[in-house]
Amino acid sequence: MSSKAEAKVLITHAVGLHARPSVKLTKLAKSFPAEIELALAEGGPWVDAKSIVKVMATKAPKGTTLHLRAAGEGAGDAVSALVSLVERDFDEDESHARSA
Repeated sequence: MSSKAEAKVLITHAVGLHARPSVKLTKLAKSFPAEIELALAEGGPWVDAKSIVKVMATKAPKGTTLHLRAAGEGAGDAVSALVSLVERDFDEDESHARSA
């Protein structure tokens, strides 16, 4: 039986989901065996969270609600870790984000 998990999280990072945040998100997603997808709306379109090209193409600005879903081994842990990363502003301090 494969597990499934879903969550949504508000992007508060100053530059939104652009280059550095996208790289961090996809790198973290790739560390889990589950299939992980994200979308900017509950109904999609959904994109592969392990694809840097697809994640960056969303161009999600600050204030966007990011919808995450995962299926398979470690799905719950994957979604929790990704939500935590977004909530921590992708581990970037505010001054660094402003200079980008």
